[in-house]
Amino acid sequence: MAPTLVFLLLLGLCWNTVSEGPPSSTRGSDVPEFELPTMNYDTKDSYKPGSIGVLFQIVHTFLHVVQPNAFPEDILRKIIQKKFDLSTDYEKIIHYEIGIIICAVLGLLFVILMPLVGFCFGLCRCCNKCGGEMHQRQKKNGTFLRKCFAVSLLVICIFISIGIICGFVANHHLRTQVEKTRTLADSNFRDLRTLLNETPSQISYVLDQYTLIKEKAFSDLDNIKSLLGGGIHEQLRPKVIPVLVDIKTMAEAIKETKEALLNVNNTLEELKKSTAQLNSSLSDIKTNLEQSLNDPQCSVPSMTATCNDIRKTLDHLDDNTSVDQLPSLHMQLDNVNDVLRTDLSSLVQKGNKSFNDIPEMVQNQTTDMVSDIKSTLNSIGSDIKNINEQISIQDNLSIFMDPINSVETYIHQKLPTLEEYDSYRWLASLVVCCLLSLIVIFYYLGLLCGVFGYDRHATPTRRGCVSNTGGIFLMAGVGVSFLFCWILMTIVVLTFVVGGNVEKLVCEPYQNKKLFQILDTPYLLNENWKYYLSGMVFNKPDINLTFEQVYSDCKENKGIYATLKLENHYNFSEHLNILEHTGNINSSFENMNVRIDNIVLLDAAGRKNLLDFSSSGVDQIDYEAYLAEIAKPPTKVNLLSFADELERKASQLPPGSLKQSLTSNAQTIRTLYHDQVMPLRQLMGSLYRRIQSLQHKSTGLGEKVANIITSLDSAQDFITNRISSVIVQESKKYGNMILGYFERYLQWVKISITEQIAACKPVATALDSAVDVFLCSYIIEPMNLFWFGIGKATIFLLPAIIFAVKLAKYYRRMDSEDVYDDVETVPMKNMQKGHIGFHRHQTTQAL
Repeated sequence: MAPTLVFLLLLGLCWNTVSEGPPSSTRGSDVPEFELPTMNYDTKDSYKPGSIGVLFQIVHTFLHVVQPNAFPEDILRKIIQKKFDLSTDYEKIIHYEIGIIICAVLGLLFVILMPLVGFCFGLCRCCNKCGGEMHQRQKKNGTFLRKCFAVSLLVICIFISIGIICGFVANHHLRTQVEKTRTLADSNFRDLRTLLNETPSQISYVLDQYTLIKEKAFSDLDNIKSLLGGGIHEQLRPKVIPVLVDIKTMAEAIKETKEALLNVNNTLEELKKSTAQLNSSLSDIKTNLEQSLNDPQCSVPSMTATCNDIRKTLDHLDDNTSVDQLPSLHMQLDNVNDVLRTDLSSLVQKGNKSFNDIPEMVQNQTTDMVSDIKSTLNSIGSDIKNINEQISIQDNLSIFMDPINSVETYIHQKLPTLEEYDSYRWLASLVVCCLLSLIVIFYYLGLLCGVFGYDRHATPTRRGCVSNTGGIFLMAGVGVSFLFCWILMTIVVLTFVVGGNVEKLVCEPYQNKKLFQILDTPYLLNENWKYYLSGMVFNKPDINLTFEQVYSDCKENKGIYATLKLENHYNFSEHLNILEHTGNINSSFENMNVRIDNIVLLDAAGRKNLLDFSSSGVDQIDYEAYLAEIAKPPTKVNLLSFADELERKASQLPPGSLKQSLTSNAQTIRTLYHDQVMPLRQLMGSLYRRIQSLQHKSTGLGEKVANIITSLDSAQDFITNRISSVIVQESKKYGNMILGYFERYLQWVKISITEQIAACKPVATALDSAVDVFLCSYIIEPMNLFWFGIGKATIFLLPAIIFAVKLAKYYRRMDSEDVYDDVETVPMKNMQKGHIGFHRHQTTQAL
């Protein structure tokens, strides 16, 4: 019943989906935030028997050895087509079933012959034959035979015990699995209900995701100023910003040049004044020294040489520079001041502002376009919502609830009966295992008592009670074996024939999909339809839709749309045409007219200002002449050294007015050095550095301005003539971004609806649960293990009977025995001893 429900449910879902339209729902494809809600199912998609699986595999191997033939596809096809004729096709069946038939025939022979053999064996023993005579003849190899029989019987008992254990395990496993049947059925029905109930919620989820996409698109449309306008602005930045930065830097350089010129010019004027003052002071000192040297004392021969030496050095007291010869910088300073009358920085700021107004211009010019696109997006949302109304999947799926409920009710009604019958089966199987256990226990007890109670010094008629009991246990095992082994073999044959054929004809073909392949044979189920499933679903039997493909796709949890190839009836791609929905949006972006003009980076006044600065003459100043002149020392001689030398020579003169005058002038020179020469040196050093700085600022001024003008012209030309291509490029990029949301969303919707909505894994799982799990794993595999274990144990009863009968002779107390004298070993006569039938065979020495 369960496989029928699964099949009907699968077909019903397919038919209603086809007749009403495609189901819709999705799983996220490329958009991370799109993720279809996952359905959680209770039923596991695979069954693992656990450690007992090793025993099942052994049985499978045995069945493969017994039945190695390939699956009889031709016979099954004929049966389905009702063309099978037993009178003509029986040879094929015999050929396929030959292994099972042989085993069954052998089992039936066992069933028939064992009671007869047991009956004959009992009569034979009653006639003191077949080992029934309680007399044991002495043999030289008796000890060896006894040990050999005991070991052989022990080994056989171990094999029988293994078979009995397999029977107990299989019986318990089968009962345990049958008890799980209700849980298995309930979980499958829950999964089917989950499939039916959650499919509409998946569709609603997919449709609701459009709202998120639309809100994201609306947000980007409202933010067109930064996205589109900012994109255009960013494309122009590499061309425009460096030029504006250079112009702004040049504006700062003009101001710095003016400051540097002013400082240099002022310092130069101050230096000229200080130099003139130094020349005047040096002239005064020189005049005073000349007057002092005209003193009469210089006429004295002893002082004439000193006076003449001093007079020769007076020419060194003079200015060493020609600073007053350096031209003034008033003209260049005036030119720079004229340049600064135009505020170049404000002109640059104005150009920068017009450039930064591009995003605002874009926003103002695209207001109507944004409104039209929003209207289009709202209409797309309406079209997508109409899909759900066209499908009405909730109504279509709800009709399957009644069949599911009825089948579930039926199964729940039959499960108590199944469990009741299984309890009878379990009890019968337990009795079978216990019978075998009783037989093998008799053998084990016989071996135990016989081995440990045997006395090798005791004669057969004087064996102990324990040894005799062991022999009795062995014979009791033999008797029970004859009584019940044929019944056991009957059970084994019946379960073997049923279980083996179900395993080979149902379970294995189902697992390797041979059954599906047979059902997919063209014109098999309907001689007018090539593919039965497509003919039943679409009424188009030429569509390649097979049971195997549907089952495999459902196992992979694919959606019904893709599994049943519903595009042959309802092409969802045509109804959800991405280009149709996005064409209006794309055309809106293509027709978007954004004009960005009147952007002037620097007007004519600014350009003239740069050119005036380059022709201000700052870079034409002879900086090397200035630096060379200022680098000279202020005086021709070091005044301190001169003063020291003058004072030394004055010290050579005798005291008087001349000496005093020279000493006074030396001190005046020192004072002049500290008061005028040292400040003058500092002033010259400062002027030197400022001239160097001004030289550095003005070097290559004309080339720098020319490069700025060239870059400015290039940037202005790009904005004026080529900005349209940038606008088109950025508009396309922006449009693709907006369209990308909906293209990815619609693609996600398409993939979800065609591949994931109503994923039919629960249907395949229910079919697996009915056939592979319940029938094959729960029932057939434990049944096969049961007959395998019991059959093996029953077959080993044959050699066990033989060895037990043989071995019992060595353990039981005999009524008579062979007696020999000490010399000869030839029996001479038999003597009956007593009325109880003991016979002692005695031999006497021939006289």
